[in-house]
Amino acid sequence: MSLAEDYSTLDATALADLVRTRAVTPAELVEVAIARLERLEPELAGMAEWTLDQARAAAREPIPDGPFAGVPFLLKDNMHFAVGIPYHNGSRIWRGWVPPQDSEMVRRLKTAGLIILGTTKVPELALMPVTEPRHFGRANNPWALDRTTGGSPGGSSAHVAARSVPMAHATDGGGSIRIPASCCGLFGLKPTRGRTPDGPFLGESWHGASIGHAVTRSVRDSARLLDAIAGPDLGAPYGIAPPERPFAEAAITPPGRLRIAFSAVAPNGAAVSPECATAVENAARFCAELGHHVEESAPHIPEGYFNWFLIAFLAAVGQEFAFAEEITGVRARRADVEESTWLCRELGRAFSAAELSVALERLHRASRQIAVFFETCDLLLTPTLAAPPVRHGELHPQGLEAALQALVARLGIGRYLRYGPLLRQAADRAFRFIPFTPIWNITGQPAASLPLHWTSDGLPVGVQAVARFGDETTLLSFAAQIEQARPWAQRMPPVATEPHCN
Repeated sequence: MSLAEDYSTLDATALADLVRTRAVTPAELVEVAIARLERLEPELAGMAEWTLDQARAAAREPIPDGPFAGVPFLLKDNMHFAVGIPYHNGSRIWRGWVPPQDSEMVRRLKTAGLIILGTTKVPELALMPVTEPRHFGRANNPWALDRTTGGSPGGSSAHVAARSVPMAHATDGGGSIRIPASCCGLFGLKPTRGRTPDGPFLGESWHGASIGHAVTRSVRDSARLLDAIAGPDLGAPYGIAPPERPFAEAAITPPGRLRIAFSAVAPNGAAVSPECATAVENAARFCAELGHHVEESAPHIPEGYFNWFLIAFLAAVGQEFAFAEEITGVRARRADVEESTWLCRELGRAFSAAELSVALERLHRASRQIAVFFETCDLLLTPTLAAPPVRHGELHPQGLEAALQALVARLGIGRYLRYGPLLRQAADRAFRFIPFTPIWNITGQPAASLPLHWTSDGLPVGVQAVARFGDETTLLSFAAQIEQARPWAQRMPPVATEPHCN
């Protein structure tokens, strides 16, 4: 087989092994990656910025002797900044600001030996669970180009699934690693709160709900990358004990007999697609066949939980606008953003400090109650999403609701509607698709989407596995066991198997 053919079938660990044994050079890998990226991008439309000249130059220079030395990589255009690469976060309010230095996360990625080929699209300000930013254009799912990639690292996930790169950077504030992993047939791990760095530009992202890692095709890549980037950075608001053994070791160690709970019932009462319910039920049955103790059960989620989350989310949108204005020195204008984004800003600014404090306290109190559930089980399995990948535009407001949002954004009357039907409709639509993911951003627990099911028309459906706080070790060990027993890497989306991609 040629290097191009090998490249599309090997994960990042295997590609790094080729470099280490001098079977290939970093420059050769980068050229293969660039060729695939350029061929697939017209269909996937996942890129925000290209840094091909810089990547080629980096591949010719001495590369840090990290676990992924010479492996091509893409950076999500959100939360973590790379020196010299214009930053957008899917919005005009950033105006292509160019960071003067790397974020600590990016520094660690480069120290691991990864070579960045560019940044990838996100929904505006990474707010939506679909990657369809108006000003930058949507990203397309390689399994079906008329379907969403999920969000927010939709561009990253599309190109990893299509084999442009073996893995890519991602962040998760309400499910954003797990959502596109489910939509694109990838493994996506959201680490425990505080496990990976946010600084030095960010003090805290989304009140501590958001955290960075990656979307990958293999469990071992996710584990090895987490080893490379884990640990608090200087001044971090959270501290977390390091694992007793490397995560990479956990990914090759059987998990033993686990106590696994499962549920396909959405905690907010949203309807769950039969495909998604079947995915988790089949996964639970398979876990029992592997010898785990499995029972149908789920923690109690207090009534009002999603409303409290929405208050915190809206306040974080206001924080994002303030941050962008501070960094760029330019005041944001309504014409810069989509109506729904401006409405979120208005609503976020309308809540008082006391209301935000009450919502956060209630969320953290609920987290303590949810933690009790994990004293009697090691993992919880749920669908990652309530439906397979939706068609483009399906989650956007339509008709009268869209007209009302535009009116509110134009007139600036969001504060009068914060408890009204408009807010409830927006919340119902957003959480109807993602009822299973945001909870674990608030509790801070590690959670991952595993690509374990495909619909009859070839769309991927993920199963979410949640572990207790700080226990990525069990989660990765379990995920690797499932991956070995039911491999998914051989599945490739249609655009990745076309002759011109080899």
